[in-house]
Amino acid sequence: MSTVNTWRNFEVLLGKKPIITGTVASHNADGTSTLTMTGGGTMRVIGQNVAVSNKAFVRGNEIIGQAPNLPGFTLDV
Repeated sequence: MSTVNTWRNFEVLLGKKPIITGTVASHNADGTSTLTMTGGGTMRVIGQNVAVSNKAFVRGNEIIGQAPNLPGFTLDV
């Protein structure tokens, strides 16, 4: 008799690493980019395929593509 691990199946659907967004602040000489995150922090990631001052999607520590430049807002609930 086999058992089904529902949580494990759910984790497979989500993927291991979340996708986050940030604004590319600069390109570095070693092929990495420095991103400014929404909360104000910075992050150094692999890749230079998004132009400086554009938003980028990041998974793990690698740029996976350009993100749309949408306005942000804060909503208190």
